[in-house]
Amino acid sequence: MKEFILGLNREFESRVRLGIMSVLMVNEKAEFKTLRELLDLTDGNLASHLSALEKAGYIKVKKQFIDRKPNTTYSATKDGKKAFSEHLNLLEKFLKTQ
Repeated sequence: MKEFILGLNREFESRVRLGIMSVLMVNEKAEFKTLRELLDLTDGNLASHLSALEKAGYIKVKKQFIDRKPNTTYSATKDGKKAFSEHLNLLEKFLKTQ
């Protein structure tokens, strides 16, 4: 049991980061506003978690203007998808041993 716990990725311990990555795993990209509404978060809370995932190399950010309005979209990187899949696989193995 201990090896399962030690093998979990600390970047995904937060429910917010689990939520962000879950959304990005099933969608090619997601806008900041969409993530905020889906996860029911404040701008600051979401921004801090997105920043941590970006710093870890798990998501990439695209900032642009659409009709003179700022638009920020996020997508999971190849490394992010791999790390999140490994995290979920380890959780599944842990649950099967219980």
